[in-house]
Amino acid sequence: MAARRRPGGAAAGDPPTRPQPADAVAASGEPAKDPVLRPPNLSVAAAAAAIFLAPFSYLAFVHYPLDADLRGSILKCGAMSLGGFFVVLKLIPVAARYHLRRRMFGYDINKKGLPTGEIKVPEALGLVVGIVYLVTAIIFQQFHFTEDSIWLVEYNAALASVCFMILLGFVDDVLDIPWRVKLALPTIAALPLLMAYAGGTSIIIPKPLTPYVGLTVLELGVFYKLFMLLLAVFCTNSINIHAGINGLEVGQTVVISAAVLIHNVMRIGSSTDIETQQAHEFSIYLVLPFLTTSLALLAFNWYPSIVFVGDTYTYFAGMALAVVGILGHFSETLLLFFLPQVLNFLCSVPQLFHFVPCPRHRLPRFDPQTGLLTGTKDGNLVNIFLRLFGKCSEKALCIRLLIFQALCCVFCFWLRYVLTGWYK
Repeated sequence: MAARRRPGGAAAGDPPTRPQPADAVAASGEPAKDPVLRPPNLSVAAAAAAIFLAPFSYLAFVHYPLDADLRGSILKCGAMSLGGFFVVLKLIPVAARYHLRRRMFGYDINKKGLPTGEIKVPEALGLVVGIVYLVTAIIFQQFHFTEDSIWLVEYNAALASVCFMILLGFVDDVLDIPWRVKLALPTIAALPLLMAYAGGTSIIIPKPLTPYVGLTVLELGVFYKLFMLLLAVFCTNSINIHAGINGLEVGQTVVISAAVLIHNVMRIGSSTDIETQQAHEFSIYLVLPFLTTSLALLAFNWYPSIVFVGDTYTYFAGMALAVVGILGHFSETLLLFFLPQVLNFLCSVPQLFHFVPCPRHRLPRFDPQTGLLTGTKDGNLVNIFLRLFGKCSEKALCIRLLIFQALCCVFCFWLRYVLTGWYK
C-alpha cells in the first residue's frame, strides 16, 4: 500500500471520468505528449545487490563444497535472473506511460505541500515485476526440470499461485477492493499450492517439550495445510500493511529474499539429507529471480519514488515468499524473517479490527517547511519508529526500518543455528 492519494474530481455517486480518446486529442490540435520519467536510481540497486548477493555468492561458490551440477544450475538461474533485472529496467518506463494515459496514478501524500507532491506518480508498476518474474521462472523450468521431475508439479503450482496473486493484486489496484475482501484474496490464490502440495504434514516437537508431549513427531494432517493457508494470507497482507513510505515495500522484500537465499545455501551446505537439500535448492530457483527483479523495481521506487509499486507488488511479493518458505520446508524460519511484519501486525490489530478508529492511510504527518515526518498515534512501525527516535526525513526513516529488518534476519540466523541440536 503506497503513500498516495487518488486523483480527485468526481463527486460521490458520479460516473468515473473517462480519459479523452486519442482521436479527440488529435482533432483538438494538441500534440499528445508522453510524460518523461526521471532515470532510475541504479546506484541504490547496485549497492543493495552487492550487500545482499555477495554473502550468498561466497557461501555457494567458496565456503561450501557444493556439487558442480548444483553450482551450474545456480549460475544458470542467476544469468536468467540478471536478464530479468535488465528487462524490468527497460519495461517499467514503458508501462508507466501507459498507466498515466489510463489515469492510473496517484500523488505522494508524504510530500504534500511541496512541488514534488503534485507530480503524477504512475501506480501498480509491480505488475511489470510480476510478469517478468513469471516469464523468467518458466523459461528456467524448461532448461532445468525434466518431465519426470518430482518437483515439477509443485514448481508449477507455486507459479500458478503467484500468477493468481498478481492478477488479484492488480484487480485491487484498479477497483480499490475493501479490506474485508482483501483478506480473502490470498486464500483464493493459495489454492493451487494447497492442492498440489505433496510434502509431509508432520512437525518435529522441540526437544524441551518432548517430555511433556510424549511425542517427537506430531502428525497434523489437514491442519498443516490450514497452517500453510494462514501463512500465505499473513505474508501477503503483512507486507501490504507495512508500507507507506518510498522504498519500504520493495526494500523489505529485498532484505527478506536475500536472507532466504543465504538460509537456503547454508542448509544445503550443512545438511546430508537429500530431500532437505533438494527442497532448499528448489527454493533458490524461485527466490533468485524474485530478488533481481525486485532490485530493478527498487531503483524506481527509492526515495523520491518515480513509480508506486501498488498492491499488485505487495501481494505478489508476499505470495512469492510464502511459496518458497512452504515448499522449501522452512516456514518457521520464514516467520522469523518476517519478525518486523509480525510486530507491525500485532501493533496494528486494534485499528485493523476497528477496536479503535482506523484512518484510510496510517501515515505520519509531513511538515513541508522542514521536510521532516512526525509520528502520529497510529499503531504501525512507521509511526512507532518516529515516536521512539524522533522526527526525520522519509529517506532516513526508510533506511532505519530496513536496517531493523536486516537486524531481525541476523537475529533469526543466530537463533536458528545456535539452537540447532538443542531446540530440534
